[in-house]
Amino acid sequence: MRRILLIVFILIVAAAVFTRYRAQRLSEVQPKAEASRGVDQKNQNTKSNQPTACQTGPLLDEVKKIAAVTNGPVGAAFALLETSENAAMEGERHFPTQSVYKFPIALLVLRQVDAGKLSLEQRITVTPKDFVSDREFTISRQYPQGAELTVRELLRFMISESDGTACDVLLRLIGGPEKATQALRELGVENIAIGRYESEMFANPRVAPENWMTPQTAIQLLRLLHEGKVVSQPSRDLLLDLMIHSRPGKKRIKGLLPPGTVVAHKTGTSATINGVTTATNDIGIVTLPDARHLAIAVFVSDTKANEKTREEVIAKIAAAAWTCWTRK
Repeated sequence: MRRILLIVFILIVAAAVFTRYRAQRLSEVQPKAEASRGVDQKNQNTKSNQPTACQTGPLLDEVKKIAAVTNGPVGAAFALLETSENAAMEGERHFPTQSVYKFPIALLVLRQVDAGKLSLEQRITVTPKDFVSDREFTISRQYPQGAELTVRELLRFMISESDGTACDVLLRLIGGPEKATQALRELGVENIAIGRYESEMFANPRVAPENWMTPQTAIQLLRLLHEGKVVSQPSRDLLLDLMIHSRPGKKRIKGLLPPGTVVAHKTGTSATINGVTTATNDIGIVTLPDARHLAIAVFVSDTKANEKTREEVIAKIAAAAWTCWTRK
């Protein structure tokens, strides 16, 4: 009888020990499993909130269809500046820049400001002999007798108003076309040429193609500005602000984007000779809804299409890129 009671007692103790051990193991394993499920769920949620990469093949197919209406060469390039995503059509073709070349000229001026060779408050004399054109909002309209303007003011006229007079004054200040091109080469920018002053293009529009760049070069320049690799932060911010407040080109890159979209851009437009327009351009950095930045460059060349059609082509191409990089 005692032996039986002893056996029963041992079995009860063993059962109690096993139950306690099992409960302890469960208490250790369960939180890890819950944590693992939580991480997995978090990763799934994060992944679902991230925009998918743009399918550049279909985008370029759409760009080609949009461009076909011009019956002339169209170059376009795109890059998401926070990643390596990019696409281009005729990306290495040489296109006349027209006033787009004022953007790299501004970069070079600001590099000299950063180096202490120039000052934003330095005053430069502008005389009527310097006037290039008499369009509204230009120096010649606001100061018909000439004026002493600061480098900062000249930059505003050149970028925000696309004033040729300001461009020529600043281009001379940094040494002229040849030295400007050489300075860009030193920055690693190869496929670009600054060959003529605005006054030369105004006097003889046929020399305009001597100022050229490729769409890919335009993207390279925009990336250099965005990443702050060629100018200081204050200079970068100043140039971006001037580009954001640029008056010309409201129907180009900005034309079909959602209202309020921030676009820092620079346009370029040639004369029309014998019904053919050599250049209708716009390059810029578009801020996407998630705060990433999309660089866009569109060059429309050698076409008999009217201004409305040319600008619509640029606007539609920009809108297609916007859609591609914001589609979930």
